[in-house]
Amino acid sequence: MTFQAYLDTIKAKTGLGPQEFRELAEAKGYLQPGVKTGTITAWLKEDYDLGSGHAMAIVATFTEQPSDEARLAKQFAGAKSAWRPTFDALLASVREFGTVDTAPTDTYISLVKPTAKGVAKFAVVAVTADRLDVGIKLTTAQAEGRFEVAGSWNSMVTHRVRVTDAAQVDAELLDWLHRAYDAA
Repeated sequence: MTFQAYLDTIKAKTGLGPQEFRELAEAKGYLQPGVKTGTITAWLKEDYDLGSGHAMAIVATFTEQPSDEARLAKQFAGAKSAWRPTFDALLASVREFGTVDTAPTDTYISLVKPTAKGVAKFAVVAVTADRLDVGIKLTTAQAEGRFEVAGSWNSMVTHRVRVTDAAQVDAELLDWLHRAYDAA
């Protein structure tokens, strides 16, 4: 689930968005220095019946978060910059399937598509100096060849492909990504 999907779910459940929660927290004195996160999450759980993950998403909105553009730039900083053209080409190809958005974190980039319930993640990309790791969420496919089981590398996807050359973003990889997109 993406961060925005958490916020959308909270809004649907409570009728409140991040700004309203910020105002309520401020009125209770929870945004003062020294207030522990556990105090705020306990309040959100008790008063709004939020789970831990959803409560933490609201708490995260109380602090400045880097923009998606800043997170993307960080992914391709320094020795990893050589992979930006390959990622951009992969993203352009995937967008031929339909609407695809990126949801970058500090450690990987989720590829998501809009659904009736928000967004669905169908792949992730992690960038290293040596390669792109492409994680694919495709529960119906068996691991084979370069499409290995994701295992503990990333529990949000089922398969992992280590791309060490731009030419490896080929028809086979795009076919797997297309099937994952359709299944999401």
